[in-house]
Amino acid sequence: MAFLTFNNVAITALAACVPRNISRNSESNIFTDESERQKVIASIGINEKRYVDPGVTASDMCYAAAERLLTEMKVDRSEIDALVFLSQTSDYITPATAPSLQARLGLSNSVACFDINLACSGYVYGLSICFAYASIPGIRKVLFLNGETFSKVVSDKDKVNFPLYGDAGTATLIESGQENKTAFFDLYSDGSGKDAVMIKGGGARMPSDKDTVMLREREDNNFRTEHHIYMNGIDVFNFALLRVPQAVREMLKKTNLDADSVNYFFFHQANKFMTDFIAKKLKIPLEKVPYCLDKFGNTSSSSIPLTIVSEGTSLADLSNVMLVGFGGGLSWGTACLDLSESYIIELFEY
Repeated sequence: MAFLTFNNVAITALAACVPRNISRNSESNIFTDESERQKVIASIGINEKRYVDPGVTASDMCYAAAERLLTEMKVDRSEIDALVFLSQTSDYITPATAPSLQARLGLSNSVACFDINLACSGYVYGLSICFAYASIPGIRKVLFLNGETFSKVVSDKDKVNFPLYGDAGTATLIESGQENKTAFFDLYSDGSGKDAVMIKGGGARMPSDKDTVMLREREDNNFRTEHHIYMNGIDVFNFALLRVPQAVREMLKKTNLDADSVNYFFFHQANKFMTDFIAKKLKIPLEKVPYCLDKFGNTSSSSIPLTIVSEGTSLADLSNVMLVGFGGGLSWGTACLDLSESYIIELFEY
């Protein structure tokens, strides 16, 4: 079982940005009538979401967030020893995006750079890797860049997915030498559920061709190509209700905590009905569950750091928080850590 403990490593700063462009579900013509529109908005809790201009990628927003973080924190760039980029919407199939970000940010050629491709559990998983790197002697600072541009892979004729997804870019600085800081991670996966959330087209198993790019009617009058994201909402909902409460309870048990001892639970911003249901099942007061999906939608792997940046400065005490990521793969994980001394840079638009 992947239960990890790290000492004297912590998040020292976070930054995030969202695109200026706003898409409001209240103005979308994808719904058949007003009653359907209101039902969907009430269920998912998403009033509006952000989307990038043509040509703008997740790495562009992550670069902007990283520049803001490094500049505002006056970080000596020669002290960055590793750069990790996590996204499902990277610039290219190959090469990896992380080395290009190293060059754009003016970091040393001796910086270790690599990409991670993971869905909505990605921030928790990626953060665990960054904490592991920062625990290695000789590593001082790790820059973790996590962003998504799902607006590029969602069909605007898909009533299930189009109202959900937004774009965002985030940057997290992880440092060693943080005395009296302890962080815990608990990671899980179940690949038998891989079909629940998927983009089939464009990979090695289904290379792009004239058929994969054809817009076709799917289920319930939804239209997608094989290069658009598909989600079986019922399967994902059932997975989340079964696995997420178990994972939260396991983390509390392994860290000798209870729900009252955790100041805030930063859940992946999937949809409000699902997350509220999980919180109530765990008997977590909803005031301990910050949300930003009403303003920014489901930003996939970047939703947890975006929520911390968007809502964190208004919260009273971040000394003991839990991060809960879950989604495609199927993959899920929790982290328990101290953000009380983490510098949160004001959210900005790209």
